[in-house]
Amino acid sequence: MLDFLTEAIRNFRDTGSVWPSSPILARTMTSTIAGVAGKRRVLEVGPGTGPFTKSILKKLRAGDHFDLVEINQNFCRKLEKGLLVPYRARHPQVTVKLHCAPIEEAELGGSYDVIVCGLPFNNFPPKLMRQIFRRMFELLKENGELVYFEYAGVRVMKGPVMDRAGRARLKRIDAIGKSLRRKHDGSKELVLGNFPPAIAYRLKAGAAKKPAGKRRSLTATR
Repeated sequence: MLDFLTEAIRNFRDTGSVWPSSPILARTMTSTIAGVAGKRRVLEVGPGTGPFTKSILKKLRAGDHFDLVEINQNFCRKLEKGLLVPYRARHPQVTVKLHCAPIEEAELGGSYDVIVCGLPFNNFPPKLMRQIFRRMFELLKENGELVYFEYAGVRVMKGPVMDRAGRARLKRIDAIGKSLRRKHDGSKELVLGNFPPAIAYRLKAGAAKKPAGKRRSLTATR
């Protein structure tokens, strides 16, 4: 917890919170993995201190391949030493690789069944958000799923304390998210068991645009 708080204060744009994600949110974000048959390829983008990583590692089995991409070098050192080295020793038949780089630059081979993204897009420039999603969809298998999240009501809370340029940026971020969900058969789930409450979004690779007026309902997880 102290490591996360230190990095959040030092680099809030890339961290996006002063509190790590809860186990309930982690289970929601990683639930798709269990339903994938055969040898799975999983990618986590922005693992931070590893709340989602821990949940993913529990779901992996012999023959699976798990890549993590994290830009923060301090987080990379903590992940490698605290989680990944011990896991590899206990599970030599699972391939686990950590890439300390931006997702746009990480050298990744092959495509993935599931991509779990913990990046704080509401802190990013819209252009960077588009670049990151473009890269993730390039890496996603034809029938794969991309999962990301944001804090519930974050733009409503931020808007009044931002200047005009900041509010315009948030509107563009919101528009990009809505466009992605329309294009990729997006669904969402409200996770109340997190501080603050979060919304998990699921996107499908190559999904057709939904007919006008047809929307997915919001379910809640406690």
